[in-house]
Amino acid sequence: MRFHLSEDQRALRAGVRELLARRFDAEALRAAVERPGLDRALWRELGEAGFFALRLPEADGGVGLGLPEAVLVFEEAGRVLLPGPLIATHLAAGTVPGAAAGEAVVADVDGGLVEWLAEADVVRGGGTPLPRPEEAVPLRSVDPLTPLHRWTGAETWPCDPVGVLLTAAEQLGTATRACELAVQHARTREQFGQPIGAFQAIKHLCADMLVRAETARAAVYAAAVTADALDIAAARLLADEAALRSTRDCLQVHGGMGFTWESEVHLHLKRAWVRAQRGGGVTESEEILAAELVDQRP
Repeated sequence: MRFHLSEDQRALRAGVRELLARRFDAEALRAAVERPGLDRALWRELGEAGFFALRLPEADGGVGLGLPEAVLVFEEAGRVLLPGPLIATHLAAGTVPGAAAGEAVVADVDGGLVEWLAEADVVRGGGTPLPRPEEAVPLRSVDPLTPLHRWTGAETWPCDPVGVLLTAAEQLGTATRACELAVQHARTREQFGQPIGAFQAIKHLCADMLVRAETARAAVYAAAVTADALDIAAARLLADEAALRSTRDCLQVHGGMGFTWESEVHLHLKRAWVRAQRGGGVTESEEILAAELVDQRP
């Protein structure tokens, strides 16, 4: 199977990257960390650009594209750490009024947790709107850009496979960005009179990051084409691993400065941690793949 992007797909990715570079650059990221909260103006602009309505039919006011294009868009969102319940709002675009246009913010209850509850206009479980509980316990999130609450309801809902894959796409974006940041630092940081990228240990770290990212990319893109549950499970496992391991390795390349509040690197690691806890993560995906292997026994 070949995964060369079409001209339209490359244009879509370039357009999204340009939009995010203009509206959510490094300065905006830092401002979001220091003053947490959802930027409703940016949210509406994403809606106007078709971010949430990407897979809706044109007859319903959507863009009319497919899952492969959605994966490219969410990969870019993950690359810049765009905050907000992006996937939940995207999944609700065809059912919740205002979600497609970015006028409404939708949050999903996922494994007893809900992201961005205070900012959400609608909260859903399994695609169904839910009444807010009398008490939702706020949690101290490791990621300053992802506020979390514990949902008090005992019911659980199955994971949406599209949501699982789009989370994998975000993790792929983070893995790619971690590799970029590590290589940039290795080229400019000098020790003993030469760039640290000249040292074999640093070369190996950067090479491993690239291999993980490209392996995950092939799996995520393949799953976007097939939309098969097994392919999605495999893609999620590889993307979570790439994001978690590569952000840690990126910290190693940066040394102590990677842990400082001013650095972007630790934010990618923290976001990867939070995403990895969403539905469809390691345990769920491993169970899906294990069940298939058991079914195939002679």
